[in-house]
Amino acid sequence: MTDHLLKFDNVSVIFKIGGGLGLFGVKRIVALNNVTFTIPDKPGIVALVGESGSGKSTIARLALGLLRPTIGQVLYRGREVSEWIKSNKYRFRREVQAVFQDPYGIYNPYYKVDRVLYLALRKLMHINDSGHAKSLIVDAMKTLGMRPEEVLGRYPHQLSGGERQRLMLVLSLLIKPRLLIADEPVSMIDASLRAIFLENLLELKNTLGISCLYITHDLITANYVADEIIVLCHGKIVEVGNATKVIREPLHPYTKLLVDSMLLPDPRAGRTIEAASIDVHRLSELKPEKGCVFRYRCPYAMKVCAENEPDLIEVGDGRRVACYLYEG
Repeated sequence: MTDHLLKFDNVSVIFKIGGGLGLFGVKRIVALNNVTFTIPDKPGIVALVGESGSGKSTIARLALGLLRPTIGQVLYRGREVSEWIKSNKYRFRREVQAVFQDPYGIYNPYYKVDRVLYLALRKLMHINDSGHAKSLIVDAMKTLGMRPEEVLGRYPHQLSGGERQRLMLVLSLLIKPRLLIADEPVSMIDASLRAIFLENLLELKNTLGISCLYITHDLITANYVADEIIVLCHGKIVEVGNATKVIREPLHPYTKLLVDSMLLPDPRAGRTIEAASIDVHRLSELKPEKGCVFRYRCPYAMKVCAENEPDLIEVGDGRRVACYLYEG
């Protein structure tokens, strides 16, 4: 037995672009650099936050078995995800479900939305009786506050983005996975429906004991649903801790920048940190190949930040941070 549900063990992902007979050589893009974290085998929501391009969606693809790490291991319940896919694909797909960013792209526009639910029940739960399947679907929809008569029998374009996303939570309620990978699930739906979706997500955690890796750039929604927050910057984890504490008392300068970028109730409120001026000639220079990944934008950057990459260290109270400000 293992005490973790999902574990990233020193995972790096390197993409290679170019090569062949062209004028340019092969370019290496490091999407993830030595990432290590775990999701415990108990109900909870872990938020993975960071800007666009920080590597969040790469982590989602690794967790779902859609991508293999260049270095390191991605383990689900103690076994590599690739081994699950190879030996017991349907069980893995039943236990690890996903809610993607685009609420329209996951549906085939030529079929009614019901098909996704019926197909999952048949393939993953081995329920072939259409009457029984419909009864389960209707009950699940009502549990999450949806009206089956207004949704079932319709095509994807006839539903709102929020309704399409909530149907993915209905699917989770039907299949009862152990882990849900939610990659920017509310970024493309109306603000009025985001709270409903997040409440449904919390209900799945509290009633079914489902764990969730909630991937987002939005700290407001992360703070609302998450028990723990992992902060990712340019493919590196820079801070980990209790969600409330990370939001209220961010330690890493990058986390402080993210928190200060949140929309505040009072638009006249000032920011508590200012980004350093950046003297670069190419966009690639924003991501240093050596030293701290945030040093070009950090107002506290020191000489050591340019020379060596800081380790993720314990600073007490379950908090970890990769910053030389907290060493020594």
